[in-house]
Amino acid sequence: MASDTVLVVAGVLFEGDAVLLTQRKAGSHLAGHWELPGGKIEPREDPRAALARELREEIGVEVVVGAPFEVTSHAYPEKHVLLLFFEVTLAPGSPRPRAIDVADLRWARTQELDDLSFPAADVAVIDRIRARLTPS
Repeated sequence: MASDTVLVVAGVLFEGDAVLLTQRKAGSHLAGHWELPGGKIEPREDPRAALARELREEIGVEVVVGAPFEVTSHAYPEKHVLLLFFEVTLAPGSPRPRAIDVADLRWARTQELDDLSFPAADVAVIDRIRARLTPS
């Protein structure tokens, strides 16, 4: 049922030849996996506002939310998620990203993406990011 679907928003933040990833905290669903930073959309919350809020809470940055980058869904055994990925840029004067409500963060280049564990729901967007980071 649609009411069982968890709506999630995540930011795709590029810097040079790298993308920002965060690591899920111990005790959370898929703990230890790397992902694009973001989180759940609250009831009646605008997805772009939710993304700005989540990035402020998780990694201490202020962002400008741009165009949608990808929309995916995935059925885990315990829940179904609909993920809205937006490209984001740091707002003028924003602090640098830091791990506040995540286990860790890192800037990952194309070759590093192969060595990291991602949630199944993120695989399609990671492939698009890999293609964007890889020089043609």
